[in-house]
Amino acid sequence: MTQAITIRRAGPADAATVHTLVTEIATHEGDAEHVTVTAARWAELLDRDDVTVLLAERSGEPLGYVSAHRRLHLWSGRDILALDDLWVRAAARNAGVGRTLMLALARTAADEGLVIRWEVKPQNEAAQRFYRRLGARLRTKMVVGWPADSYRPLLAES
Repeated sequence: MTQAITIRRAGPADAATVHTLVTEIATHEGDAEHVTVTAARWAELLDRDDVTVLLAERSGEPLGYVSAHRRLHLWSGRDILALDDLWVRAAARNAGVGRTLMLALARTAADEGLVIRWEVKPQNEAAQRFYRRLGARLRTKMVVGWPADSYRPLLAES
């Protein structure tokens, strides 16, 4: 008999596991060089009320995670839950782990009726199909980042 998937909120003691999972998704997406957070910093982050990381496990082994943080949405004047990552390890895919994680995240938002928002790459069609099956509404929008090494020279000129 296959052991059930359990979902639990990660705490500071899970920092090394979360760090490993974050590194895995970044590597999968070809962005590992951008992961600068340390396990020690994860221990601090996992102790914050505005940071949510839910771990999916089977028999104590991590299968994946979903991470989010609360932030203010200025147009509504209310908080939203900003989903950062949903990651399921390859061996656990297509077994309901991602759906279970997303529903667990929805439970954390439901009492306050928080909107959950996130980004997905346009070329990630499998993720888009998955999110549509959950009832998510996909909208096209460009994500922009302005790193300090890009804006500091402009500040020096002004």
